[in-house]
Amino acid sequence: MASSSSTATPAKLSFETRVGRVRPLKSEINALILDYLTMEGYSQAAANFSKEANLKPQQEESFVSIRQQVQRAIHSGQIEEAIGLLSHMNPEILDQDPTLYFALLRLQLVELIRRTNGVSSDFSAVIKFARDQLAPRAPMKKEFLKDLEETMVMLFFAPDKQPDPQKKLLSPKLREDVASQVNKAMLYHHSKRREAAIRHVVKTRAWAENVARDSKNDLPGVINLGLNPTANNVAHDHDNEAMITT
Repeated sequence: MASSSSTATPAKLSFETRVGRVRPLKSEINALILDYLTMEGYSQAAANFSKEANLKPQQEESFVSIRQQVQRAIHSGQIEEAIGLLSHMNPEILDQDPTLYFALLRLQLVELIRRTNGVSSDFSAVIKFARDQLAPRAPMKKEFLKDLEETMVMLFFAPDKQPDPQKKLLSPKLREDVASQVNKAMLYHHSKRREAAIRHVVKTRAWAENVARDSKNDLPGVINLGLNPTANNVAHDHDNEAMITT
């Protein structure tokens, strides 16, 4: 005799319900926050938070401090000082990364031209620096030679008459870009990572959403990251502390 009972198909849970059931541990969230504060260079905030959350500091205070010193030197145009600090901390960073070293030297050349152009017509110090420090490295890569040539064009124009490509060299963005490259290199040599873990999490989450949408899964039109005012206040509480990265 056939059974009259039937197996009911479980109701499909909504996306919001499934997300709501995911409860990350507070310890995991605290570790991500501490990692972000440490990697981004909020040294005092990281120290305070590690005590409040009863977590061990992720980086030595001396390492975070030297990162801040290097970044401040680059942002203020004191490139020779930044190179000296970097070499003193770990000479292998520049020895093993000729692209980074060339970027720093080129920025130092830009700063020399910035300080000389419009003040003096004597560019002998600029030319000597370019000849001694950058010219021997220029043949190593095609982009090195191009960057050097673009920089030397600045010598032929007054500060207010610079062509657009040379104006970009004088903008704060070049300092910011080089500072970011240096910071990532320092982090990688210290911890084998170049950015905070939360950045990787966000990128992975964006990738997963794209894959899900490409697969025609049933997703809401917009998926919020779930950042709440409490989380935002973590950042606002430390707005006045100098941040290392750009």
